[in-house]
Amino acid sequence: METLFFLIITLVAIVSAILVVTLKNPINNALALIMTFFCLATYYVMLDAPFMAAVQVMVYAGAIMVLMVFTIMLLNIRVDASKKHSHKLILGSMLGVFTFLNAFFVIYRSRAALPTGPYSSDMIKSIGHTELVGREIFTNFLLPFEVTSILLLVAIIGAVILAKKKI
Repeated sequence: METLFFLIITLVAIVSAILVVTLKNPINNALALIMTFFCLATYYVMLDAPFMAAVQVMVYAGAIMVLMVFTIMLLNIRVDASKKHSHKLILGSMLGVFTFLNAFFVIYRSRAALPTGPYSSDMIKSIGHTELVGREIFTNFLLPFEVTSILLLVAIIGAVILAKKKI
């Protein structure tokens, strides 16, 4: 039953990811990307990582996509559907398939998919995902966490300045 559910979620994720790059309307692209993010959150739930699933939904499917849709609407992007570039679509599709196959081959042949790290699965189950993520962020990765928060603050200030009308 889990395999069937995984296959259904994978099919939905692949179709929505293809829609992200093929749809003409930027708002529809953003909605398809939200669907892809929800599929990724479902993968996290299936991997027994509920904290990461909640972060995926709140941060990416929520906050980041609201910012992207706001930017699309602020810039008032219009799409000219009459222009068709079939040779670019074919070339891009071939390049995408080649990149996917290359990435699959590299991941399959490498040790990247093997579980490594200081925490075993029994330790993760006994301590909990949220506590371990919090402990790692605020001890080993405190500087990158703070630099990221400063960069986000600068981006918000820049967006407000750009959106502000001249006085």
